[in-house]
Amino acid sequence: MSIPLSERLRPDSFSEIAGQNHLVGSDGYITRIVQGGRPLSILLFGPPGSGKTTIARLYAKAFSLPFVCLSAVFNSTTELKKILKEGQETPLFHRQTILFVDEIHRFNRAQQDIFLPFLEEGSLILIGATTENPSFVLNNALLSRLRVLNLQSLNPEALSQILSRYEMKRPPLPLTDEIRQFLIDLSQGDGRHLLNLLENLETSPPDRWDIPTLSHLLQRRSPLYDRHQEGHYNLISALHKSIRGSDPDAALYWFCRMLDGGEDPLYLARRLIRMATEDVGLADPEALKMAHLGWDTYRMLGSPEGELALAQVVVYLALAPKSNALYTAYGEAKEAASKTGHLNPPAEILNAPTKLMKEMGYGKGYEYDHDTPEGFSGQNYFPPELGRPSYYHPILRGFEREMAKRLHYFSQLREAKRSK
Repeated sequence: MSIPLSERLRPDSFSEIAGQNHLVGSDGYITRIVQGGRPLSILLFGPPGSGKTTIARLYAKAFSLPFVCLSAVFNSTTELKKILKEGQETPLFHRQTILFVDEIHRFNRAQQDIFLPFLEEGSLILIGATTENPSFVLNNALLSRLRVLNLQSLNPEALSQILSRYEMKRPPLPLTDEIRQFLIDLSQGDGRHLLNLLENLETSPPDRWDIPTLSHLLQRRSPLYDRHQEGHYNLISALHKSIRGSDPDAALYWFCRMLDGGEDPLYLARRLIRMATEDVGLADPEALKMAHLGWDTYRMLGSPEGELALAQVVVYLALAPKSNALYTAYGEAKEAASKTGHLNPPAEILNAPTKLMKEMGYGKGYEYDHDTPEGFSGQNYFPPELGRPSYYHPILRGFEREMAKRLHYFSQLREAKRSK
């Protein structure tokens, strides 16, 4: 059986682990646990290829306790219960057993609950590993019994460290500095993918060792993006905040990251329409038109041509004057409406199609605005019990400066008519 290179070169000590000094360095959290001599249940949360499995194995090895390894992908509930039951019936279990569960987020809520009594009585030390945000995928009861430790995506320095370690232990490959950097860039923070690239070069060496040849031979690592999980929400948040922060370069970057990850362009188009109303609003009324045109254009052209229209919207929204005055006003009015749904409109602005309604005062005293010299009657349109609340406060940026002038004009006119 051929053992993968990533397994053959797995670090034998914490000091050989690259890029996670905050956990396994001389003053790292895991290092301090090991030095304390008392194993704790932990959850390793980080991207693929960041060292979760290696850290779990070395952590168990440091305490010289029985170690069982499971995968939530391959092991069923029946197998899990069998392992825990067998461990409970053996004397070894009373020394504590360390159980490593890879991809623990694949277990459903009921399966996760199986661990609770063993963790509660202290007979089990659980090491979980997950690429998904624990807050979204683990029971609160289980999460409260684990120390959540974040692993970072490997930076170029850490990947270079892995590459140097490979070159010390394997037959040399003709890697120039340029090729080394190319492999590091291709790995995109994933140490396992870097070793897989090197293994590909070992088993199928290219005819020429140059970047164009290697680009054709080697596959770029898939983007860290899941359209239905945390990566989706993180990136759309980054795009939205970059546009709100008037940074077109950052906004374009996150927009392209999402497209590269396989996001539906029409989802992005819909979100851009939302941004046009929430963050630009009436500071630039053309923003909503532009966002809608981008959506229409993409529907007409499809990918990849239509993506340029969406990119145009991204830049336009990022550089547009910003105002959330409409967004805030809508929220305040909505809250007030939900609390005062029992109040009737003023009787004078109600229609009176029947004799009885006229006798009840409906429509009495109503002034038809178009019949006034200013085209403005200044009547009260709120329920009398509410007085006259104010929700919309335009910001003096962009077109909303004009809205502020109009609002001030009608306010002054209303006060003048009331004082007569």
